[in-house]
Amino acid sequence: MTASPAPTKSPTLESPAPSKAGAPRISFVSLGCPKALVDSERILTHLRAEGYELARKHDGADVVIVNTCGFLDSAKAESLQAIGDAMAENGRVIVTGCMGAQPEEIREKYPNLLAVTGPQAYESVVAAVHEAVPPAHDPFLDLIPPQGVKLTPRHYAYLKISEGCNNRCTFCIIPSLRGDLVSRPAGDVLREAEKLVKAGVKELLVVSQDTSAYGIDTRYAASPWRDREVRARFYDLAAALGELGAWVRLHYVYPYPHVDEVIPLMAEGKVLPYLDMPLQHASPSVLKRMRRPGNQERQLERIRRWRETCPDLAIRSTFIVGFPGETEAEFEELLAWIREAKLERVGCFTYEPVKGAPANDLAAAVPPEVQQERKRRFMEAQQGVALRLQKQKVGRRLPVIIDSVGGNVAVGRTKYDAPEIDGSVHASFRRPVRPGDIVTVKIEDADAYDLRGSVV
Repeated sequence: MTASPAPTKSPTLESPAPSKAGAPRISFVSLGCPKALVDSERILTHLRAEGYELARKHDGADVVIVNTCGFLDSAKAESLQAIGDAMAENGRVIVTGCMGAQPEEIREKYPNLLAVTGPQAYESVVAAVHEAVPPAHDPFLDLIPPQGVKLTPRHYAYLKISEGCNNRCTFCIIPSLRGDLVSRPAGDVLREAEKLVKAGVKELLVVSQDTSAYGIDTRYAASPWRDREVRARFYDLAAALGELGAWVRLHYVYPYPHVDEVIPLMAEGKVLPYLDMPLQHASPSVLKRMRRPGNQERQLERIRRWRETCPDLAIRSTFIVGFPGETEAEFEELLAWIREAKLERVGCFTYEPVKGAPANDLAAAVPPEVQQERKRRFMEAQQGVALRLQKQKVGRRLPVIIDSVGGNVAVGRTKYDAPEIDGSVHASFRRPVRPGDIVTVKIEDADAYDLRGSVV
């Protein structure tokens, strides 16, 4: 499973239209990863279709929904804090999400919650809302856009292709919270993607717990889309998404052999030359203790082949240092690997024990001060690699998707950067530029994370 940082809190949602008298109002907090954000969007889309409005603040709502994260103890703490804030400001609170799969801790602290449900329990959340405040649906007024309610900016959207995961990584409890892999039919995914693109989305960010395992559970069953059948298979779905005219970015791709098939699509410009591949370590002995999938011991060789096929490929990854029992020699293996692999984007996290994770009992814990020292050394090594790669972009003209504009400077991202987790491009401009525009920027300067230039 993917190791993630502590969850990010969505901003308090504002109503997309003036509230009408008598309409029940919902305040919503979405915590955690992009997969959870998609869950939040689905719940809100359902409620908006029934006539519920979105409140600006908790104290102006009839009920508050908190979508929690339960991956790490720090994430649980933030979720409990968000629940506490909602209880203090409103008092009528429904809890859902990953932490809701183990409700005892939540109920012990907040016994007066209206309801607690687990992840992907959309019907249970909606039923709890109905019980707390019945809908007042008006079919002539309560209209929602075909693409549903989105919590991201208009020009990009997350596209979730499956739920759950079949892996049993020793540091992760997500399968116990979200269950085994359940893939969506390819036709359903593609129709949702079409609606998003028609609504103005320029970038589709494909997410799941294990994107490259897509369709294994259905034996790659085909489903209708447009004038043909499309198999629920990683390559087939990526190729079909590439026909829609939007940027297609692939996240949480484990290094299974069949990922090789998708690299030519990147070389041909059908999907972005970008792989978000959570490798977590490079020492074979640590990977074995982590029980990681994908034959990662041979990953350097595969990365070399991928770059021969698609020289423009950018790889982002996350790594854990201080895993139980990690020796200095194993950490040095990781450092040597990161210097040789030359990955464009890398995140590093110290191991955090999670209640119920088998890794906690595998070996002695690495002292916190050693964990922090290893993280510092790791990031120093990676920053040197990243700076050299970034400097190679100076002088190039790159397509950039604009995320925000202020004064005469626009902030956006190249094809090599995902929103919120990667670097940015800060570009001056003389002609009008708006969020969602894809413009050409001449790169004039670079640091280890961000680029600077001007729109041409």
